Amino acid sequence: MATRLQPAIIRKFIPPRKRDSRKGDNGKVLVVGGSHMYHGAPILASLAALRSGTDLVYTCVPKIITSSVRAISPNLIVIPMVDAKLTRGAANKLLGQTPSDLDSATIGMGLSIPDEEALKLLVKSLASQDVRISLDASAIVSYILPHLPQKNIVLTPHAGEFKRMSGIMPPSSIKERTSVVEKFAKEHSVTILLKGSTDVISNGNQTYVNPKNLASMTVGGTGDVLSGIVAGLLARNRNPLESAAAASYINGMAGKMAQKKNGLHIVATDLIDNIPAAMKPFDRITK
Repeated sequence: MATRLQPAIIRKFIPPRKRDSRKGDNGKVLVVGGSHMYHGAPILASLAALRSGTDLVYTCVPKIITSSVRAISPNLIVIPMVDAKLTRGAANKLLGQTPSDLDSATIGMGLSIPDEEALKLLVKSLASQDVRISLDASAIVSYILPHLPQKNIVLTPHAGEFKRMSGIMPPSSIKERTSVVEKFAKEHSVTILLKGSTDVISNGNQTYVNPKNLASMTVGGTGDVLSGIVAGLLARNRNPLESAAAASYINGMAGKMAQKKNGLHIVATDLIDNIPAAMKPFDRITK
């Protein structure tokens, strides 16, 4: 039986911030994405991770777009990827440039991956460092499934990406959709956040649903924002299911706030602007 997400549940999933915490204590996130065409996707994910409360975000994008990405915001720490696509050489170089104490990473938004061994190398290397990982977009592929560390991975597909990964198109019925997600998550020991008008989040043993029903959130980039929130929360709450569920809820609330202001004419950055307000009810400071 799936549980509908409510504020009381989300409050348990978002850790409080310690009053005496220092830079880095509230999360260090790696974002790997982007290409010549899709330079905005990793920017959206990175800014969303920062707005979710992460202290440090390292944005790794192809060298050809680093200047453009850096120009968007002084808040981004940009790492140039040596190749225009994720090759084994680029993955090895990236692993040598990133901090050894990362908390989480999100991979795939706007990223071109011509070599499946490169993605395997990146995921397995980060996982061996106990980094929690979220995979999105081009990183949601069937060949990566046997190489995922059990129970420490979040996959955030929309229906088409889920079909590409599993061979199954999620049914339109929420009950049937939930059943398909639960079965796949259990079989592969991962957490699935299936995006849609109602998000379905499951690790195969426990399932949440988050009805959003926001016609405006079909605009491009809202999934990239979600990936950034997932990574940001994974950096603080190391539990993949709880982090994915909380991210779905926060992303949806930010979308509702944006739609209330702009009607059916929102853009993805409107969601980022509303993340602080969406998270404010859950902000707590402890000693």
